[in-house]
Amino acid sequence: MRLSVDHRTTYRFSSPQARLTQLLRLIPDGTYDQSVASWNLHVDCDARLRHGRDGFGNRTTMLYVEGPIESIEIAVSGEVLTNPSNGVVHGAHEPLPPAVFLRTTPLTTPDAEIVAFARAIREPDPVARLHALNLAVHRRFALDRGRAVAGRSAIAAFSQGEASARDMAQVFITAARTLDVPASYVSGYSPACVVGAGRPAPHGWAEAHVAGLGWVAFDPCTGLSADEAYARVAVALDSAGAAPVAGSRLGEGEEMLDVDLHVDRSGQ
Repeated sequence: MRLSVDHRTTYRFSSPQARLTQLLRLIPDGTYDQSVASWNLHVDCDARLRHGRDGFGNRTTMLYVEGPIESIEIAVSGEVLTNPSNGVVHGAHEPLPPAVFLRTTPLTTPDAEIVAFARAIREPDPVARLHALNLAVHRRFALDRGRAVAGRSAIAAFSQGEASARDMAQVFITAARTLDVPASYVSGYSPACVVGAGRPAPHGWAEAHVAGLGWVAFDPCTGLSADEAYARVAVALDSAGAAPVAGSRLGEGEEMLDVDLHVDRSGQ
């Protein structure tokens, strides 16, 4: 499958900013099942860019802008070619052992209700258990089609009747770890789960590590494994660690965010 992505993030400030520093995780990496045919990163102002990788192996870009800054648009566009893999991730850059992804974070700390929810899954086969957990998370929540609430923990999301794709992925990750299954949050692109007026948004799903098989992608937003309609960009212990854009600014006033994303798919 050929996925065409056009993703624009615009920040506007009520008062000019003196300095802006951003960490971008917006460049996908190649795997055996995902090839980056083309990819461009563009910033609409004079900025210094430094490319590298973070501790999870994600491709990163540090962005530095000196003010005064009234607005900034960060845009990426390109094409990713994918192959069917039944959700199994082959050939990804993995600098860390799977056991690292058993760690909890403030966003993925379980409570008694999440522990009980996970342990209610009785499937003896490890893969079947994870598919059942994925479907259980999917069925528990109605999809919140608004903008995801930044910084919402799995505990906070679990208490709600509606959840964003990001929330569902973090609940899955948190529950999987209570079953001693390493699990990671994945950020990327897919037309599989849409928000708003039928428009795709930057997407988030999960991967769980199965001994003898490797990392397997699960998307609680659909209740299915991620397939060739997904472009994998970054992984981390939680959504904050895999956020497409994160950083800080020096200046007074309020910040207004606008995200415009188009993801189109076609046969190769």
